[in-house]
Amino acid sequence: MKRTLLAIAAGLWLSALALAQTADDGQWTMPAKNYASTRYSSLDQINASNVGQLKPAFTFSTGLARGHEAAPLVVDNTMYIVGPYPNPVFALDLTKPGAPLKWKFEPGPEASSQGVACCDTVNRGAVYSKGRLFFNTLDNQTIALDARTGREIWRAKLGDIKLGESMTMAPLVVKDKVLVGNSGGEFGVRGWLTALDAGTGRIAWRAYSTGPDKDVLIGPNFKPFYASDRGSDLGVKTWPPEAWKIGGGTVWGWISYDPELDLIYYGTANPGPWNPEQRPGDNKWTSGIFARKPDTGEAIWFYQFSPHDLHDYDGVNENVLIDAEIGGAARKLLLHPDRNGYIYAMDRATGQVLSATAFAHITTSQGVDLQTGALRYNPAKDSRGGESVRSICPASPGAKDWQPSAWSPRTRLLYLPHQNLCQDAQTSQVSYIAGTPYVGADLKMYAGPGGHRGVFTAWDPVAGRKVWEIPENFPVWSGALVTAGDVVFYGTMDGWLKAVDARSGKQLWQFKTVSGVIGQPVSYRGPDGKQYIAVLAGVGGWAGAVVAANLDARDGTAAGGFANAMKDLAAATKAGGMLYVFALPQAGAR
Repeated sequence: MKRTLLAIAAGLWLSALALAQTADDGQWTMPAKNYASTRYSSLDQINASNVGQLKPAFTFSTGLARGHEAAPLVVDNTMYIVGPYPNPVFALDLTKPGAPLKWKFEPGPEASSQGVACCDTVNRGAVYSKGRLFFNTLDNQTIALDARTGREIWRAKLGDIKLGESMTMAPLVVKDKVLVGNSGGEFGVRGWLTALDAGTGRIAWRAYSTGPDKDVLIGPNFKPFYASDRGSDLGVKTWPPEAWKIGGGTVWGWISYDPELDLIYYGTANPGPWNPEQRPGDNKWTSGIFARKPDTGEAIWFYQFSPHDLHDYDGVNENVLIDAEIGGAARKLLLHPDRNGYIYAMDRATGQVLSATAFAHITTSQGVDLQTGALRYNPAKDSRGGESVRSICPASPGAKDWQPSAWSPRTRLLYLPHQNLCQDAQTSQVSYIAGTPYVGADLKMYAGPGGHRGVFTAWDPVAGRKVWEIPENFPVWSGALVTAGDVVFYGTMDGWLKAVDARSGKQLWQFKTVSGVIGQPVSYRGPDGKQYIAVLAGVGGWAGAVVAANLDARDGTAAGGFANAMKDLAAATKAGGMLYVFALPQAGAR
């Protein structure tokens, strides 16, 4: 057994190293650093021995008060950041002291779009490709800019705020296709992923998450691994009549891409409404993961993490692509830490679940059946109309929400920012009215076992166990970054950016920011040859809405019940967007 684990570990190390540690030009051109979504930088000037000397190099205020969840991009000595509504884009000149503003673009989204943003008016960033910057606005527009000048090249209107649709995700460019998805599952919208021609903005294809096979782009090449995902028009048959038309399954999370298999991977969100008694059936194709061909959008396989999603667990979290040698044979793996509390290791060529291991306290299910792929729900935590069901763990934001993890090919560990929350829930019948909330559930969230609400975990996906763990008072709502210097960076909601040793978890450095950190830290090489760390501070999002939206925390049902768990956040931080960039003092280039 020990020999087998060593062989697997060696395979993970060698193949993941080849995948993630390709030549690093020091830029950060896409949200996850690379198509494999590792969020790993091979820069090593900053390391475990000197990170304690980090000092601010410069700061930049966005002038905005809502949640800042985006990752800064760095391309050709220019930094690009996208703010929350009204979604301004800032370009900063890194060749000049203090990185002055080169240009600012204001897209002018419709003000009424703020009313259909379920969980703060956030934006998760932009993507760069071939001289152009692509980003989304809250009112469902995708815009292409000339990255050098900020001139608008095209914009495409993709959704309708009158139906409750919005857009908060960061796009990804694959093979001259700009991939974007919609938000709004809490408003009974119909989820989709759309591919736009990068040159013109015209729609190349759209794949819906519910409905008949022709709408979902399911054809003869669709070969899901598990029998439960096989059959015709399951996007209709697993719903009550016509319910799929307002069934959610939005695509607001992350997209990964394997160039060798030529497959994109992305998750679909919760079905609507939250009250599961109104939608009997598995509710395909929500709360799961699709593998598709980027040229045509045709589906190749699908797996449903949470069939008939009972607790708003979604399936939109990141998919980290690594290769491993298992049983003497190479396997192409996809690592997915899901909101339902399990980390899935899947064969990304077939959709087979190889392991699904709990990484958090779970009461809502009792494991995953690897033969059938089914999540084994705990019936004691099922919704019962009009009755309060207590001690639902994880709570609806999941054991881990959208905040992305990072993978190091050096340590062979996945670094997970996540939360430790439980909830009480009561469901009720709800009617659909276009553009209004379609939920049917009242929640009350609170800290899970131990009393802390956040955790940062280093996870060994081969052994299926945590290596070390750091409890945090508030949910860890920021992304993670890991570097070749064996340093991991993450932020806290009470306003600390932290650096810890990638192998031991020992804290090496921290810096107090003006607002809570829910952004995604990145690393880049500046024009002076130095390595820098950059992150956006600005508390908000679902977890921080009590501060960013100035909610009355005495109302525990505010922010979908999250306010009850965050009553003390306003005393720990304040709203306000600020970019922080750090470097070593007097460090020479390497």
